[in-house]
Amino acid sequence: MFKHILIPTDGSDLSNIAVVNGVRFAKEIGAQITGLTVTAPYHYVAVEAIQVSDTPERYEEDVKLLAARNLSTLKATAEDAGVPLQLVHTSSDFPYEEIVKTAQEKGCDVIFLASHGRRGVRAVIMGSETTKVLTHTKIPVVVYR
Repeated sequence: MFKHILIPTDGSDLSNIAVVNGVRFAKEIGAQITGLTVTAPYHYVAVEAIQVSDTPERYEEDVKLLAARNLSTLKATAEDAGVPLQLVHTSSDFPYEEIVKTAQEKGCDVIFLASHGRRGVRAVIMGSETTKVLTHTKIPVVVYR
């Protein structure tokens, strides 16, 4: 069946629940995992507090720490389960594009991700990263709710 699973994470509680279950799924089917976190690039004009208060150099340091924190649950869970794991950190304003691209580049045959989902006006304007992944990939997607 599936041999290589991409598990994207943003480090949120919902994402970490999907991570734990994605690792369990990988262990049960004997698959390897590529873990991915996507952070926003530095923008000189921004609304994110971290970008407004940081210099570009300091922002890069902060983002590396954030990425390590985002991937920490996946790393620990996969190591505890004995599941082979590769970790990837990329930077983009469009996480869904990085998820699809990384799955293709790494040869993943399934993407396992949380059902995040914005609600209300934000959902209409911005859409859901999960929905965007579903509509922009030909790779099977497991959405964990």
